[in-house]
Amino acid sequence: MRGSIVLFGPPGAGKGTQAEIIVEMTGKPQISTGDMLRSAVSQGSALGLEAKEYMESGQLVPDQVIIGLIQDRLEDPDASNGVLFDGFPRTIHQAEALSEIAEVSAVIAIEVPDEEIVNRIVGRRMDPETGEIYHVSFKPPPPELISRLVQRKDDNEDTVRMRLAAYHDQTKPLGDWYSNMGILSTIDGTGSIEEVSKSVAKAVRSL
Repeated sequence: MRGSIVLFGPPGAGKGTQAEIIVEMTGKPQISTGDMLRSAVSQGSALGLEAKEYMESGQLVPDQVIIGLIQDRLEDPDASNGVLFDGFPRTIHQAEALSEIAEVSAVIAIEVPDEEIVNRIVGRRMDPETGEIYHVSFKPPPPELISRLVQRKDDNEDTVRMRLAAYHDQTKPLGDWYSNMGILSTIDGTGSIEEVSKSVAKAVRSL
């Protein structure tokens, strides 16, 4: 398949883990708009400098800047067989803009109920000395580490529910948009990592 793949799902759905599998199976490079923005800013490119102005003033980087960065990235030799878009597009407007510059051949959506997302994220704890992530239920830390673990500021329930509300309002409609194009595969993300990975691999093989 020469076209690109879009991977999306709510925060905490495990997209990062599944993206690694898709990259390994397809050989397509993974594109994260966050990574692209940081790279463009550090390189001092024209688009990077424009993005930096918005970022430093606390504003969202406009879609046209993001699309410009993606367009530049798609010209790199390793993108000749398509790429994996992780975390983009986030809105129908972005999807429409993306369709003008890239051929999206498949979309994989990972679905997880809100309450499970809340439990996954709110239960996360980080070891500030090693950066290791634990979970109070799914990956309990060794007893001797419990006292030094911290909960990241954004991992509280109020913030998670606000992020989920934004996802349902802005990003989840992409499912219907891409479904109408006949290129959407929906994955149940509630199982173990291994179970979800098998479903993703099956979807990729069917592309």
